[in-house]
Amino acid sequence: MQWEIVIGLEIHTQLSTRSKIFSGASTAFGAAPNTQACAVDIALPGVLPVLNRGAVERAVQLGLAIGGHISRRSVFARKNYFYPDLPKGYQISQMELPVVEGGSLTIQVGETEKTVRITRAHLEEDAGKSLHEDFHGMTGIDLNRAGTPLLEIVSEPDMRGSAEAVAYAKTLHSLVVWLGICDGNMQEGSFRCDANVSVRRMGETELGKRCEIKNLNSFRFLEHAIEYEARRQIEIIEDGGVVRQETRLYDPDRNETRTMRSKEDAHDYRYFPDPDLLPLVISEEWIERTRAAMPELPEAMRSRFVTQYGLPVYDAGLLTASKALAAYYEALVAAVGGEAKTCANWVMGDLSAALNRNELDIADSPVSSRQLAALIQRITDGTLSGKLAKEVFEALWQGEGEVDAIIEARGLKQVSDSGAIEAIVDAILAANPNQAAEYRSGKDKMFGFFVGQAMKAMKGKANPQQLNDILKRKLG
Repeated sequence: MQWEIVIGLEIHTQLSTRSKIFSGASTAFGAAPNTQACAVDIALPGVLPVLNRGAVERAVQLGLAIGGHISRRSVFARKNYFYPDLPKGYQISQMELPVVEGGSLTIQVGETEKTVRITRAHLEEDAGKSLHEDFHGMTGIDLNRAGTPLLEIVSEPDMRGSAEAVAYAKTLHSLVVWLGICDGNMQEGSFRCDANVSVRRMGETELGKRCEIKNLNSFRFLEHAIEYEARRQIEIIEDGGVVRQETRLYDPDRNETRTMRSKEDAHDYRYFPDPDLLPLVISEEWIERTRAAMPELPEAMRSRFVTQYGLPVYDAGLLTASKALAAYYEALVAAVGGEAKTCANWVMGDLSAALNRNELDIADSPVSSRQLAALIQRITDGTLSGKLAKEVFEALWQGEGEVDAIIEARGLKQVSDSGAIEAIVDAILAANPNQAAEYRSGKDKMFGFFVGQAMKAMKGKANPQQLNDILKRKLG
């Protein structure tokens, strides 16, 4: 019997403010334990939280980008639970009245486009961190993260399988980094996923019992955790058992999920409005001011690339995968003075391949847009063939200098002297009369033989178009 996997994601994005959500302590990563936890963060008696305006603005940006409703009035609540890294015994979060309600995100899975609905996005503070590795038989507590501003983005259970869940997480990751509201560093915990996974028989409409997998900090772990958990639940049901609603952890070393605790419902946390914080009121003026300051969004830029540069939708999607990549491409087209499709091919081809090989981001590319533009110009003006251009690109990547200097030093200038090319072609035809006769008798594949021989004789420097034209005329 076929099964359907149903997935909803809760994604915690650490907001890019310099200070915490309710205190002035730093949010910088990597400080020594407990050196960035002030009196508010560790809940000393008598302290009061003060809301960080920058955190609210970033939440509003996200709400506008996903087409959500910005709540003109939202409320902070206390989420009560007891854990060593939560000094107050409660977390300040939002329950009934979040800052953003509704919205959606369009994702691409292969050739298929899908819209995932977003339930809400709410502001909250992070807890501290328990440290187990450096202590024998004990646990250390680092409160540097306590109070770090988070925006928790909750989706509807609209995803069907790990591929859709990963596509959604990647699209959202790209968006928050694009907006500048989160640095997206998953290794540092800036972008963390909780996956709610359930299964049901194909054709059923009622949702199955879900299990939540906590704190997945890589897209690969997200994919593997969902696939394992779905298999586990299917096996339980097929063996006549019942899936228990619970919170689970993913162990990447064993590639399995395991029980963490029974799943709590909202009433278990005893939410109630925080008496130390007034309701958050967001004015229309504030919203419009934030909207005006936002960058062009990825979807709008993709559409513009198609209309302005005449690119296929697929190319436009790849080139707008990040703001930095899109900026590189636009700078390249401007420097070349056109040739939009050729520029796209180089960015998506040789440049992206080199970046991937060396595990570099576009911002760290050794080849600048200006240098790549100079290379493309030497192709269009006939100085370089496509094959020779690849050799120049590799030299640029290795830092061997500028394009023209590399061409000169390596003697790579393309031969466009028709007389020189004709002389080579005549010599090759004279040396290979049988092959010439075969071509003239209808064996068109022999044409490639003559092109190869000519290129070999001219060390790959013959102008390909001229060579083809001369060969066709001579063989015709």
